[in-house]
Amino acid sequence: MDDDISGGTAVEIAESVRRLLDRGILSPGDPLPPVRALADRIGVNRNTVMAAYRLLTGAGVIDTRGRGGTRIADRAAVAQEGYASDSVLRDIGTGNPDAELIPDLSEALAHVAGRPVLYGEPVIDRDLEEWATEWMGDAVDPALPFRLTITSGASDAIERLLAQALTRDDAVGLEDPCFLASIHTVRLGGYRPVPIPVDDEGMTVEGLRAALAEGVRAVVCTPRAQNPTGASLSERRAAQLRAELADHPYVLVIEDDHFAMLSTRPYHSLIGPGHRRWALVRSVSKFLGPDMCLAVAASDPRTAERLAMRLTPGTTWVSHLLQRLTHALVTDAAVVAEIGAAADHYAERNAAFARRLTAHGLPAFAGDGLNLWVRLPEPARAVTERLMRRGWLARPGDEFVLADDDAAWHVRLTVHDLDDEDAEQLAADLAAACSGDAMRKVG
Repeated sequence: MDDDISGGTAVEIAESVRRLLDRGILSPGDPLPPVRALADRIGVNRNTVMAAYRLLTGAGVIDTRGRGGTRIADRAAVAQEGYASDSVLRDIGTGNPDAELIPDLSEALAHVAGRPVLYGEPVIDRDLEEWATEWMGDAVDPALPFRLTITSGASDAIERLLAQALTRDDAVGLEDPCFLASIHTVRLGGYRPVPIPVDDEGMTVEGLRAALAEGVRAVVCTPRAQNPTGASLSERRAAQLRAELADHPYVLVIEDDHFAMLSTRPYHSLIGPGHRRWALVRSVSKFLGPDMCLAVAASDPRTAERLAMRLTPGTTWVSHLLQRLTHALVTDAAVVAEIGAAADHYAERNAAFARRLTAHGLPAFAGDGLNLWVRLPEPARAVTERLMRRGWLARPGDEFVLADDDAAWHVRLTVHDLDDEDAEQLAADLAAACSGDAMRKVG
């Protein structure tokens, strides 16, 4: 295989590798020869081979892993949120809000059309900007000047934020276990994920310190309702993380406060008053519905300016109809009351299910968010397979893992829409799906 790589220039060598990949001679995961060995074999300078490998890395064709060598990139699919397709099982791993708790949009829709918006007009609707400035301003440190950007959801915001600041193979600190969309975004962007462990108080100080030492250029953090664990930053932990970041003011810090108006926990930020590159992102999809693809990003002026360049009217802006609809809903007292009631519902149903599990011998604690993160007495993959035979489809924790082996012993459950009878049945079935030996060790 190595003998098939040829060329006298960096471009020719890169094209040779791509041809081998196209023909199936090379496959994802296959190693490429070291720079010196390939240069000696084809009779070129080592810098030429290095330049070829840089071209291939930039195109996402190969991954360079330091002492681990250079390999054809493996772009294996990442698990996605939402309902599992073509399943007759009761899906308890969706991560979805309750459809019955999403506000009715019909009345607001009838009043938001107004005049048409034309090319060249401001990309942020004036009324939404006024409301969002106050909403985000209440969370941002008063010492930090900021500007707003509207994007098509939180994942869109994070993708754009990373793209305007990073290049391929840059290191990005991600929580571990991690939200599936964040893993997907980082891998598709060609960035290198660096795992930062999460405990009951959120992102760990030791994990962030190690990631900074490894040279991460961006960190993505969920300040509350971390998905999948439900952890929220405590005031103490947030202060410790700010202290770690104080010597790294140009590392881009992205806070994904996705649960925002539904959260029952206080908001504590790891973005300190002296930080220079940062963004706070809040989506409306959890409380107004996943189809409301809109998020507000408050960021430092330079980051906001770069984001604005990627949001051109007529191509990538967010529809003003959607912006006006969002504003109409979040300023309607009745809708805001519905959102508050939904927040109470999620918290109460998750807490009730955690008590049911504990009563069945599986100690559980309800954090914040739509899901429960439950540690099992054995690896979750085996337990979820047994659950399938009982009619339930759950998500094993290994789908959310970057490096944390302990996460594979967890299961993420979306149970807030189960009635009492179904909730009791699931708790009993989950306990029964754990092997007898494992349950005896818990006891």
